[in-house]
Amino acid sequence: MDRYLLRYFLAVAELGSFSKAAAKVNVTQPTLSVGIAKLEEQVGARLFERTTRRVSLTPAGSRFLAHARRITQEYESALRDVADAPQLKRVRAGVLSTVAARDLERIVAHHARHASGEALEILDSTERDIANRLSDGRLDLAITIRRPGLDSFAQEMLRREPYVLFVASGHRLAAVESIDGGALAGETMIVRRQCEGLPEISRYFTNRDVRPSFSLRTLSDDRAMSMVAAGLGVTVAPASFKQPGLATVRLEGFDLSRDVGLVFSDRTREQSVFVESVRATYGARPAVAKLGKR
Repeated sequence: MDRYLLRYFLAVAELGSFSKAAAKVNVTQPTLSVGIAKLEEQVGARLFERTTRRVSLTPAGSRFLAHARRITQEYESALRDVADAPQLKRVRAGVLSTVAARDLERIVAHHARHASGEALEILDSTERDIANRLSDGRLDLAITIRRPGLDSFAQEMLRREPYVLFVASGHRLAAVESIDGGALAGETMIVRRQCEGLPEISRYFTNRDVRPSFSLRTLSDDRAMSMVAAGLGVTVAPASFKQPGLATVRLEGFDLSRDVGLVFSDRTREQSVFVESVRATYGARPAVAKLGKR
């Protein structure tokens, strides 16, 4: 049953006139009459007695009046209840796809324990997409790599992490502290296709005349690291990817690192539980800086 039909019915019952009721609910009299006829069809009974002087309720109409009033009161009460309920603050956070899954897991777990009244919406994406969404306000903040192109945004440094060689814990190099890339000529490698440092990594090995065979090329860092642990090959990745079953080896002469930071949209200046969860996970201090001007 449409609510507008109840409005029509209550107006006629209150005023005893179709013309006055039509004026009250801001419709024409024919429209109101059609609505009342539709309501009577739905309930299966005539609701009004119509005379030349007045419109009055039939016995069925009198019984229906109590229900109509109760339904209307319940509806209005529901609207007030929803309007008065505290609204969850929603934080829209971008997370670079190559941020270690274990870091994100700890952030979300911390947020879940402390985020009373704060809802979280996470977008896992690329540097370019995250930058675009920060610019137009579709993201409130992001965990991403600090780049010159983001200098116009307020930022917090979270971690500087070097790129290292990952091998399985049972690999012959697992106990080696460092090695020159030239010694890896016979190794099979796994390519992390989303790696931000891929050009530098390729150049490092090419300069040492290392042209390895590749056992896997993947967009999934989790898959890449699990396959390294399984012994399918070795790979180069940020040190934060360390997990059980993997060992790290420093590559001599390869000093590439990345700065992971919090970047805030121009429209976002409020602190949130999510920000505190990020800081707690990375052990970062709340030192916000805006490095440039747009």
